[in-house]
Amino acid sequence: MSNLQPPAHSEEIKVDFPAPHVLLLTFNRPKSLNAMTPQMTDSLKRLLDWFEKEPELWCVPSSLVVIVTGQGRLFCAGADLLQWNKNQQSGNSNEEEDIVGNEHGFGSISRRASTKPIIAAVVGGAYGGGVEMILNCDLVVASEDAKFALPEVKRGVVAIQGGQSFKKIIIVKRRLASEMLLLGRTITAVEARDRFGFVNTLVPARRVLPAALDMAKQIINNSPDAVQSTKLGLILTQKHNVFDTVSIHASSPESKRVYGGQNIKEGLKAFAEVCEPRVFTITVIVGIITIHYYLL
Repeated sequence: MSNLQPPAHSEEIKVDFPAPHVLLLTFNRPKSLNAMTPQMTDSLKRLLDWFEKEPELWCVPSSLVVIVTGQGRLFCAGADLLQWNKNQQSGNSNEEEDIVGNEHGFGSISRRASTKPIIAAVVGGAYGGGVEMILNCDLVVASEDAKFALPEVKRGVVAIQGGQSFKKIIIVKRRLASEMLLLGRTITAVEARDRFGFVNTLVPARRVLPAALDMAKQIINNSPDAVQSTKLGLILTQKHNVFDTVSIHASSPESKRVYGGQNIKEGLKAFAEVCEPRVFTITVIVGIITIHYYLL
């Protein structure tokens, strides 16, 4: 992993590989509570597109995990409202085009449909677009003192870049979604976990990143084919009915890699022999390359 060369990016995003097969992206505007800028969004788009498509990353294998976090005392305060105000007052804002033109949503994360797992490591909490990004992450570790809010209506704007759909917490039902979206009130970390259901684990602030890394390592110890195919299934359930989800998933390249690959044989053999799988492999799209890595 250390030999990989990420694409050029702003200093407002820090890039690290804290463990084998784990990419860590850190929002790096702590003095502005990591409020999102166009430069940050552009950097995140290039980094995440590279993460998903770069052949070297596919070779590491495809269950490689992204952790996103924020430098300082807050994960992300949402949009940079001071700059937004300047644009509005000067007549230079073009919100409709910006929203539609940003394929992957706020921070290039809130509407991103990646088949690789994304974990949010949240210290302090998040607001507005910061929450919208969290809602589209697969797993969320937050500090016990974290606060969350979608306060857009209090500032005359709309949480439309991902939060309004609330698809990641659809079990919450409309009334709870409306409580955040229409009242704009701040909720606690405990409420986010127990009532709203979009936080998995609460830990002390100093344990947030280690806990997220532990989750990433647990994912990596699983079959990369099965992880990616499962993630695709989660994405499809947000877009289609049950019948279409099953049909599309069954004919997908991800599904074919599961049932036509070596990992299913290794996993089932290990179960029959009452032992851990010795090795998992993945066949990547670039040529036909089989990569082996060992589970210790």
